[in-house]
Amino acid sequence: MSQRTRLFCLKDPYDLSASDAQFIRAVRENCSFHYTHCLEYRRLLDSFSFRPDMLNDCADLARLPFLPTVTFKHHRLFSLPRRRMAALSTSSGTSGQFSEIGFDYPALWCNWNMLWKIGRRRGFFSPMPSHYIVLGYKLRRGNRTAVARTAFGATLLTPALTRTYALQYQNGRYVPDLDGVADALIRHGKSHFPTRLVGFPSYTYFLLRLLERRGIQLQLPAGSKLMLGGGWKQFYTQQVEKTVLYDLANRILGIPEDHIIEVFSAVEHPILYADCVQHHFHVPVYSRIIIRDPDTLSPLPYGQPGLVEFISPLLTATPTLAVMTDDLGILHPPGSCPCGNPSPWLEILGRVGLKDIKTCAAGAENLLTGDDMP
Repeated sequence: MSQRTRLFCLKDPYDLSASDAQFIRAVRENCSFHYTHCLEYRRLLDSFSFRPDMLNDCADLARLPFLPTVTFKHHRLFSLPRRRMAALSTSSGTSGQFSEIGFDYPALWCNWNMLWKIGRRRGFFSPMPSHYIVLGYKLRRGNRTAVARTAFGATLLTPALTRTYALQYQNGRYVPDLDGVADALIRHGKSHFPTRLVGFPSYTYFLLRLLERRGIQLQLPAGSKLMLGGGWKQFYTQQVEKTVLYDLANRILGIPEDHIIEVFSAVEHPILYADCVQHHFHVPVYSRIIIRDPDTLSPLPYGQPGLVEFISPLLTATPTLAVMTDDLGILHPPGSCPCGNPSPWLEILGRVGLKDIKTCAAGAENLLTGDDMP
């Protein structure tokens, strides 16, 4: 059994202190694999005189060279041939360019194992059939975006009676159909079965405001849930506080706050972060987070805002072991959440412009093309 599989087989998904030794073994194994099988990744590590065998404890993670997520939007980096990959997923590409990330077969098993262990704690699964309102893209042939696949996957958490999508594919592009979704919600309000709304918080907010303007208030059946993920994307200027969205969901749909779940993930870091009852994103044993100073890139202590770096040994098809995002966040210390989860939790503050990010991989373009090599 690989070290990665052992990590994803751990019983408690949030006992970080007990998982440290296994996590570092899995990271060292993953780093060694990419170093051997991906020339570009080897160049990156060699440029920093770093070797996989330098990873001996979690303190060494801060020295591990990382790649910014924007690198994956400009370069296709793989450590396996495509014929050996189980799937390829892409980012949404709202900026005009997208990442393409490969998944190996064992990674898919690890992913489902992670989903089961985290999801059953947060009430994802139920034998009760549900109607689904997907506030996102309708999955179609040729759409390999992670957000569309994830939204469809969410409709498999219970037996699905119906699926209604907010974004329909028409004449070569996706167009919103909030009126159709509103009509479906009114119908589901008369059903004996619960309704689950899953998808973008932006479209959820627009839908709730549409119902509010029409003077429509529903009382969805008991067990109905609102499951949010994917961020506000191009609608970031219209983003509202979570409390505003939660209050609308309660007033318009009759969904109480304790039935609202938010998840966080990224195609370059496909680890599931599900919020707790306090709506905090606790770090699972499958990953570690480093907050770095935007100017010096030095690791920052708990409670200090900075750039968010994610580390996870999940994938062997693509070298996403350590990725630096353009998110600003704060990592709060273990045991600081009233929910009782002992794991640290991540607070996302927002994004910075790419022009403001100076990373240790600032010379990645030269490294990946083989220029300026020592």
